Amino acid sequence: MSQSERLVLATRYRLVSEIGQGANGTVWRGHDELLDRAVAIKELRLPDNLAEDDRVLFYRRTLREARAPAQLRTHSIVEVYDVVIEQGRPWIVMEMIEAPSLEQLIERSGPLPPERVAHIGRALLDALNTAHKAGIVHRDLKPSNVLLDGDRVVLTDFGLAFSSGSASLTKTGHFMGSPAYVAPEVAAGEKATPRSDLWSLGATLYAALEGRPPFERENVMATLSALANESTPAPQNAGALAPVITGLLEKNPTRRLSHARAVDRLERAMAGPRSGRRAPTPRYRVMVVIGLIGATVASCGIGATALIVGMMRESPGPSPTAGASTPARTTRAAAPPGAATSTLVVRARTDSCKIFVSVPGAAMTVLSDETLTMGEARRYDQPRINAVVYDASACDVWVNGLQKPPGKPGERQNYTLNKE
Repeated sequence: MSQSERLVLATRYRLVSEIGQGANGTVWRGHDELLDRAVAIKELRLPDNLAEDDRVLFYRRTLREARAPAQLRTHSIVEVYDVVIEQGRPWIVMEMIEAPSLEQLIERSGPLPPERVAHIGRALLDALNTAHKAGIVHRDLKPSNVLLDGDRVVLTDFGLAFSSGSASLTKTGHFMGSPAYVAPEVAAGEKATPRSDLWSLGATLYAALEGRPPFERENVMATLSALANESTPAPQNAGALAPVITGLLEKNPTRRLSHARAVDRLERAMAGPRSGRRAPTPRYRVMVVIGLIGATVASCGIGATALIVGMMRESPGPSPTAGASTPARTTRAAAPPGAATSTLVVRARTDSCKIFVSVPGAAMTVLSDETLTMGEARRYDQPRINAVVYDASACDVWVNGLQKPPGKPGERQNYTLNKE
């Protein structure tokens, strides 16, 4: 056992084992002996040649910025429990989440489908909005700082990165942040802002869709050069998410998508095009016009009465019986086979029934990520399931044999299920 693994911080947080290392320190699996729970502990290390004034400044900033996200209570931000100074450096005590990062998932499975990336993006927008309203800028949003715990998307390391706006730290020559995910204005030396976090979100979602960030090159300098001088490449696998990605990756921060506009575009993409529904078949009526042709057909020497038959297209609108509107369906749909014994069954009411179903765990297993056609059903018998129904009015849902009440158009429903 190493000296660090024998260390107990603040007489209560025992280091158990090393989880991983990054540019600024080490993350440890720990145990809170006072509350008897597992915790994650981030040990922050400074460059050895950092001046004493810069070291003091860093400690103060770490304490201030780590305490701020500790006040944020949201499902999509990792919870910070404590900050302590031990052995001359800061240690951040956080919620322990046993789940892979988005970076690990991309490395293991390759690019993700747009529907799943949209779900991840929506959760991260909520996390950023909560933090930015509290005056906190992340500064280092990237796939390795996004954890995927079943249906839960968690942003980690909030406020723990160095501030790129610090003149004293800039003088040391250390580039702060991840070059492949840093906003152009921050790379150029400007202060990080909420808009620069939105750029990093765009680069993160781009990487999830394409398998790599938009400006990643063979080294830091080449990456920064591409970021400064090259146009943003169009994503090839984004589908309906393309307007969101390109809007977030606008190099001019004043033209970059705001939170509200990014949410609007993302939700439009998740809902699908409104014109995607089948257009009603045009109705025609037969117009029979009896006209007397007051001419004598010379070849026959007789008068003729002609029937002129034409087809006129009706404009969409109420039918002749529109006065008696069809009552809304209030009866429950007949259960499909197996619904009574399955953990989850989903059947499409319309062609807009979009679902994402997974089995939670250290390595999440995706069961479905698709849009069902009307009448199509999916059945799941796994005892533990996380599910997202993106339009509750488009799907009938049975949970442990019981049909759930229909939802409103455009309403998203999340299910965390354990079969009893």
